[in-house]
Amino acid sequence: MTTIPRIVVAKVGLDGHDRGAKVVARALRDAGFEVIYTGLRRSPEDVVDIAIQEDAHVIAVSMLSGAHSVLLPRILNLLKEKQAEDIMLIAGGTIPDDDAEALKQMGVKAIYPPGTMTDDFVADIKRLLGEAALV
Repeated sequence: MTTIPRIVVAKVGLDGHDRGAKVVARALRDAGFEVIYTGLRRSPEDVVDIAIQEDAHVIAVSMLSGAHSVLLPRILNLLKEKQAEDIMLIAGGTIPDDDAEALKQMGVKAIYPPGTMTDDFVADIKRLLGEAALV
């Protein structure tokens, strides 16, 4: 039996713009993933707890608020604290290249800038899951 990868799509912090997150959630769903969308203004604690409860393989965070350098490391730390480091963290949105590199060095698996084509990030997520032997 093949496991359908589960992805939690989240908007963390005070950012109230979720159009991109909804596009991402739909593209992932259409590609065969099981998607859990958390809605707006979630805390890192909420997102990690939801991902653990839902037995997710990936947390995909949409960031437009500029708080990526605080919120994404917090999510990584919570995953470690809760012994859930097997859940991959990816992010998309307005994250400057220098910050993106630093976040990747901390453990964020991939960062997708504005304008990334849905087919491209879906293929990349499948590749990441394949490397983790989840697909």
